[in-house]
Formats: sequence, C-alpha cells, structure tokens
Amino acid sequence: MSTFPRLPRLLFCALSGLLACSAQADETAPAPASLQPLLATMNERLNIGDLVALTKWDSHKPIQDSAREAQVIANARKEAVSRKLDPDEVAELLAAQIEASKLVQYGLLAQWQAAGRAPDVPRPDLGKEIRPQLDELQNRLLQYYADFAPYRKDPNCAHWLARARSTLIKDGLHGQALIRATGDLCIVDR
Repeated sequence: MSTFPRLPRLLFCALSGLLACSAQADETAPAPASLQPLLATMNERLNIGDLVALTKWDSHKPIQDSAREAQVIANARKEAVSRKLDPDEVAELLAAQIEASKLVQYGLLAQWQAAGRAPDVPRPDLGKEIRPQLDELQNRLLQYYADFAPYRKDPNCAHWLARARSTLIKDGLHGQALIRATGDLCIVDR
C-alpha cells in the first residue's frame, strides 16, 4: 500500500489543526477594562518625557538623575502600602516607567544633536510644571495598576498587552519605550 493517498489526508489534518489553533488564538478572552487606562497613563507619562528632554537639552543637565529617581520610587513604595499593593512590585513598575522615559529622552537628545537643534516649541518648567504632572500621573498609574493587578498572571495577559499597546505607538522610539514600560506587566510562568 502506498503512502501517497494518505498524504492529502495528513495535509488536510495538519492544515485543519493550524486553522483551529489560529481561530483559538483569535478567541482569547477580551482584555479587562482596567488595561486600557493603565496603558494610556503609561503612554502619557512617556509623552511627558519629550518635555523633560527639552528641559535637559536647554539646561545641559544629564538625563540620569539618581536622587530624583530614588525619591520617586521611595514615594511609590509608601503609596503601595496604603493601596495594599506589594511595594517591591510597585518599585519595579515605577523603575520601568523611569527607564522607559529615559529611553525616550536619550533618543530625542540624540536626534536633536544630529540635527543641531531641538524643536522650537514652548518649554515648560521642569520643577513647577512637569514634575507635578508626573506626580499626578503616578497617583493614577498606581490606581490603574491596582485595578489591573489581578489579571497579571492571566494566560492571555501578554496577548492583551500586545494588542492594546499597538494602538498607542506613535513612532519607533516611543514604541520601544512603551514596550520597556510594560515589559514586566504580565507575569508568565516559565
């Protein structure tokens, strides 16, 4: 008996299996409502990084501000306790936001250095305008994080995150930064 007549049937079974897997992947549970405001807040924070970069350009100050970063993370740890969140997880979340913002800042400064100038746009004051915005965003970020936290271990988390994140990306630099900001949002068993 020849195996040739079985080949179309095996091919049909294999293709059917692939189609079933593909259909199943598209039928994942919908993302929880808490994901979108969390990502929107992270994205808003990244966009404020553009303004921070302008202030760093004008002042010639370094992007790295270890004392300020430590203060932001310490404040977040305190807020975590009052919100019944794990302070270490919140510290990691804020550290990721800070690193993502610095990624944007370094990228923009490099672009402006190559062009020989920064954009000609109004410059807000870092201490009086930008930092209060960042503090307010941190409050919202922790609230949205608390709302989303129960879903971090869901097997669909990475899928939800990838889909939702793709709707917010405005360019390659900010896209990479948003990936960094959300990199540890889902907890995947390995």
